[in-house]
Parts: sequence; C-alpha cells; structure tokens
Amino acid sequence: MRRPRGEPGTRAPRPTEGATCAGPGESWSPSPNSMLRVLLSAQASPVRLSGLLLIPPVQPCCLGPSKWGDRPLGGCPNAGPVQGLQRLLEQARSPGELLRWLGQNPTKVRAHHYPVALRRLGQLLGSRPRPPPVEQATLQDLSQLIIQNCPSFDIHTIHVCLHLAVLLGFPSDGPLVCALEQERRFRLPPKPPPPLQPVLRGGQGLEAALSCPRFLRYPRQQLISSLAEARPEELTPHVMVLLAQHLARHRLREPQLLEAIAHFLVVQEAQLNSKVVQKLVLPFGRLNYLPLEQQFMPCLERILAREAGMAPLATVNILMSLCQLRCLPFRALHFVFSPGFINHVSGTPHALIVRRYLSLLDTAVELELPGYRGPRLPRRQQVPIFPQPLITDRARCKYSHKDIVAEGLRQLLGEEKYRQDLTVPPGYCTDFLLCVSSSGAVLPVRTQDPFLPYPPRSCPQSRAASNTTAHDPAQRVVLMLRERWHFCRDGRVLLGSRALRERHLGLMGYQLLPLPFEELESQRGLPQLKSYLRQKLQALGLRWGPEGG
Repeated sequence: MRRPRGEPGTRAPRPTEGATCAGPGESWSPSPNSMLRVLLSAQASPVRLSGLLLIPPVQPCCLGPSKWGDRPLGGCPNAGPVQGLQRLLEQARSPGELLRWLGQNPTKVRAHHYPVALRRLGQLLGSRPRPPPVEQATLQDLSQLIIQNCPSFDIHTIHVCLHLAVLLGFPSDGPLVCALEQERRFRLPPKPPPPLQPVLRGGQGLEAALSCPRFLRYPRQQLISSLAEARPEELTPHVMVLLAQHLARHRLREPQLLEAIAHFLVVQEAQLNSKVVQKLVLPFGRLNYLPLEQQFMPCLERILAREAGMAPLATVNILMSLCQLRCLPFRALHFVFSPGFINHVSGTPHALIVRRYLSLLDTAVELELPGYRGPRLPRRQQVPIFPQPLITDRARCKYSHKDIVAEGLRQLLGEEKYRQDLTVPPGYCTDFLLCVSSSGAVLPVRTQDPFLPYPPRSCPQSRAASNTTAHDPAQRVVLMLRERWHFCRDGRVLLGSRALRERHLGLMGYQLLPLPFEELESQRGLPQLKSYLRQKLQALGLRWGPEGG
C-alpha cells in the first residue's frame, strides 16, 4: 500500500538547486524579511546561534535510552513513525520544510519533536555561507504550533524549548517565550513557607528558641539582645544550660554570652549542683576561653569541694574543662587521685571513661604542674587517653586533608620514612610522625623507636629510659593537621582539646609542624601540595633522598 505524500517513512522530495521547500499555503521569497533580520541581529548573533550546536539532540521519550534504530522499549507501536519523523526534522533543509513536517503529521508529532525543530531551525539560520530565506509567517506558524501544544509538554521539554527560543532571538515579551515561561512557572512545585523564626523576648523566648531543633543558625545578636532583655528571675539554670550547650555544640566563642554564663554561675553558686555546673563549664574548656569574671575559679573550687563525693563523673568532667584551661585546683586533684575515690568509681558503669579522664589529668599534672606533691593515679589504673582519632575526625574523614597529605609524603619521602595515625604514650594519636637525625636527615621509621620516653621529667623511671636511649639522638617531628573543624567558629582559636594535645606533645619533646587548613585548601592538586610540604620540611632543616641519607 502506497504511503500518502508527506507521511513519515517516505523520503522527502529533494528540492532543486536554489529552490526552497514551501509549507502548505505559503509563498517563499528569496529576499530576507523583518523576522529574519531580527533573528540574525545582535540579539541572535552567530555566537548565540552556534550555541545551539552544543545542545545534544533531544531523545524521544518513548524510546528511552536506546539508540536510533534499536527496538523501542516496551514495544511501542508508534516508535517507528515517531522515529522517522524525528529523522525528517533533523534533515530538514529549510524552515518551511520543518513547519510542513510538523503540520502535516499531527498524529505522529510528540512533545520532544518541537525542541528538535527549534534546534534544527537554529542550525539552518546559522549555516554558512548563506542561510536559507525564511518568512515571518513561517516563524509565527511554528510559534503557534508550540504554544498550542506546550500544555502537554513535560518540564524538561519546556525548559529545552524555552532555552532554544531565547537563543534563537524570540522576544522575551513575545507570545512564544511568554507561553513557555507561564507553563514553566505552572509546573514548578509550590515553595514551602519559610520556617518561622523564633521571637526572642526574655528568658522564656530564649528557652523556646534554644529548645527548637530549627534554631541552628545561631543568630548571635538575637541571643545577646534576648539575654539583655531577660529579667534575673527568667534566667533559670535550664535556660543557661541550653545556652551553654548551644555554644559548645556549634563552636561559638562569643565572649558576651560566655561571660553571662560565668556571671550566672557565680551568682547562683549556692543553688547549683555539680551535675548542672559540669554543663555550664563545658563551653569554656571546649572553646578555650577563660572568663574575665574574677570569682569564676574560686566559685568552682568551692563547688568541687562541696559536691566532689556526690557525683564522681560530674566532678571529673568539671576538672577536664579546667584542664583544657590550665586551671587545675590542687585540692580537687588530691581528692580524685585518692584511693577512696578511685575505688569508688571502679565499680560504677562509667568506670572506663572516668579512668581515661583521670589518666589525662595525671598527664597534665606530670607535664604542667611541677609544684604538685599530692597523690597520683597508680600505674595499674592508667589507660591510653585517646587511643584512636577523635570522633569528629572520624565523622568528617571525607572532608579531611589527611589522605592527600599522606600521598604527598609518600611520593616525597617514601612510605618507610613516616608513620600515620601512630598513638604515642601516654595515648595521643599523631597525624604523621617522622624520625630525624641530628644532622636533619629523615630516617626510616622502622630503624628507630618512634616513641619518646614518658614521663620525660627526671625521675627513676625516666632516667633509666633516657640511659637506654642515649645513643639515639634522633628527633621526632609530628605533622599536625589543623582542619577547619579543629577551631572555634571564628577560625582563629584552636578548640580546647586540640590545644591540649599539641601542648602536651610539645612538652613531651616532640617537634610540632602545624599544617593549617587555610594553607592546605590553597594548594591546587598534588604537585602543589608536594611543593608546599617540601618547603615546610626544608624550613625545619630536614633532608631526604640520596643527599639526606
């Protein structure tokens, strides 16, 4: 059975040289008209029209990911004619021919055919050496076809047609662009209403805001003004604990808010127990902030003396915060290192965490309190302080620079000349450790003891250890990654736990080489990072390779 002329599947009649195919009822003139001048003006310059060539052909929605000529997925019965019409549109030789294929085959036209037609129109108008002539009526009819059928387009087809229409130079206030833009806005999902910001007025407003899970953007000025508006009776321990936890959780080192907490603690000393005090003191140690309130430390010493035996874990938590601030009271240390306290906590559910904190306090006494002469934690009770990387580092490992720094050191020094994530006595995890000779040569770690003796002070144990290692003058260099989350929110002050680790490693004799996140983030790729590490190591006088031994 013969196919009617113009139906998909038949070859389009090839026009003679210099002739132009006309659409139904159209007469073509070889001279350019006003609409063509608009399309080829500055608004639709050759540069913009060439952008149409970068847009990939639109795939027919019924064919899925299959290539042309493949059997359509699901056995779509109209896939053959639909595919044939797409070929005809892509091979059209004039705008009139495009319009004819779309107008004469309404039952075969699908939504994705219109972007194909617009893309081919742009290719024709941008062709060289001379684009084919086009009449304004042709473009108006094509626009009208798209306007009539765009309500059936999906959102992707609408976006593609809108983009192509703009590239072709159709006016932004014209009927085609307006219709497509209206359909685009109609298809967009409604925006959810913005979450209501809590209104902070006094203590009750502050409590409601800090208790709300949406209150995570830490509006500093609202917190400060709310505290200023609150009456003294509105600032309850619960409100101040919420504020302290908020500051500690988000690493907000806000002096005004921290001073307000310190003042509250001093004023309400008689009404506070150690379980509340441990929460109020937490942000000071974590944020490495010693308040200006003169009665802050005397108040805490009195609370510890009064409450130490009632809540052992809270007592140790308070001392941990003070340890980060280098403000450990001797009287409280005497109590927590006493045999009675140690025996009491050994049978509790939190015995391991208390022993770990007591081990850290004992290290602080060893390294930072030479004048202390009271009891100490027995050796059999000591455990590694931080036997593995901290929780925050493990949680953010995919954002860390550790892997790329490790690869840079491997290519720069070799795998045998550094150790990664090595825990050194009394339990501090190091990022990267190097052994260096007295002449500055980086030595293979396997030939050296990577640990420095602990305790480092002159005592019978440390003296015996130093005698056995007198023939080994090697230094230990620790490369410390200072990631963005190791600092308070302002990015300038190390968190208390980080500062404590670096301080103790330095006091034990390790030479520290900090690698700040600002410098690491500025390195573009591994070659730049290797150059950066080379400069850092050479600044310490280190040598490696054939000349370094």
